Parts: sequence; C-alpha cells; structure tokens
Amino acid sequence: VQLQASGGGLVQAGGSLRLSCAASGLIFSLYTMGWFRQAPGKEREFVAAISRNGDNLNYVDSVKGRFTISRDDAKKTLYLQMNSVKPEDTAVYYCAAKLATWNYWGQGTLVTVSS
Repeated sequence: VQLQASGGGLVQAGGSLRLSCAASGLIFSLYTMGWFRQAPGKEREFVAAISRNGDNLNYVDSVKGRFTISRDDAKKTLYLQMNSVKPEDTAVYYCAAKLATWNYWGQGTLVTVSS
C-alpha cells in the first residue's frame, strides 16, 4: 500500500493550496480517508476525514469553513483544498486510510504559510 501526498509548498497568509494524495495497492473506495498534520514541536493532529461514499465529512474546528476534503474514487485520489490559510496552518500534512483504524499513512507534504 502506498499513499503519496503532494501539493505542499510556500503560500502567503490568505492564499490557497490544494493537496493531493494518490493511493495504490488498496481498494480505495472501501476506505475512509483523512488528512492529519504535524506542526514543528507539536503532536500530530486530525484535520479532516471523508467517509467511503463521501457523504460524511468531518473537520477539526480550526479549519472549518476554510478547508474542504474530497475524493475521486476512479482516480484513487484524496484532496484537501485549503483556502484562507493562516500561519498556524504551517505543518507537514499526512494522508491516511482507515478501515476500523488508521491503517495506512503517507509520507507527508510540507505546507508553509508566511505572514
């Protein structure tokens, strides 16, 4: 199983960025997919998750109204649209796949938001 996150980079506060996570080696449509992040010196935290059929979306309060999680099962790809980013969004972002637990993790992509 491989989860390849991409799309990170340097962005100014107030700007936008879209992260992608390409999955292989698993039946993508069977998994709940999620994004997590880890800021320097902090523990990894949950950001957003999307259910297998895409009907159920969950977000951490700090990104509600700014970030949107989505998935394309035909492309086996997970997305995170990040709008109105803030310096506190700076972190390494990880995608993950879940059946009963978060079974698989990607390698992370760095997002840096400048003020």
